[in-house]
Formats: sequence, structure tokens, C-alpha cells
Amino acid sequence: MNQIQNMKKEYSQMVTRVSPKSNLLRDCARAFWVGGLICTIGQLITNIIKSFGYNQDEASMLTTIILVFLGILLTGLDIYDSIGKYAGAGSIVPITGFANSIVSPAIEYKKEGYIFGVGAKMFTIAGPVLVYGTIASVIVGIIHYLFK
Repeated sequence: MNQIQNMKKEYSQMVTRVSPKSNLLRDCARAFWVGGLICTIGQLITNIIKSFGYNQDEASMLTTIILVFLGILLTGLDIYDSIGKYAGAGSIVPITGFANSIVSPAIEYKKEGYIFGVGAKMFTIAGPVLVYGTIASVIVGIIHYLFK
């Protein structure tokens, strides 16, 4: 038992030693401004679409489609991962990050074929988000229904 504890302690020390040190303030600032920039671009797209006579719901839907497309395009061009390394959660939280989390594994596993590669691995990152997001929305919906 003592040997296992020593191994755990050595492993913990090794992880601490090789893990990159992060500057929390800098990382938060980067996430804030990049996430804000993505959201500002989304708002600009919405405003432009509304200027063509679309209502808010239609403009929001089209903006979502455009942002997902941009996330996919930038991932395919190998640009979005660089943005993610710089901005962290600022690039992951907006819908462009969701598009990236679907497309990245699909690109990576394409060589294994469309069924066992792309189809099987596409949701490895986004899958848990979808599952737990759906479960949470059902629970919130039930609570809202019961206490309305």
C-alpha cells in the first residue's frame, strides 16, 4: 500500500513539474476579448441581416448558420485551433467553438473512413455537452412546468 502512495505522490509531482504554468489574469483577459469579438461579429451579422428586412428570429437563425459555417471553415483552414490556443474558453463557448468541436475530430479521423472514423468520432468532444445539455434542459423544463 505504501508503494502505491509513493507512486501517486511521484506522479503528482511529475504532473506539477511538466504542466504549463498559466497566468490566470492574462488568460481571462484573452478569453474575454476574443469571446467578446466573436459575439460582436455575430451582432454585426445580425444587424446586417435585419437591414435587409428580416425580423429578429430570422436574422438570429441566419446568424447562427453563418457563425457555424465560419467556425467550420476556420477549423478546416487550421486557423480556429490557433485562436483556441490563444483565447481558451473565449473561443470555445460561442457557437463557433461548438462547430470546431464537431469538425476537428471529423477531420482527424477521416483517414479511418466515413463510418468508423468520421461517424464514430465526430461527437467525441461535443457528445457529452449534448447529452448533459439535453438532460439539464429537460430537468429545467420540468421544474418550470411544475412551479409555473
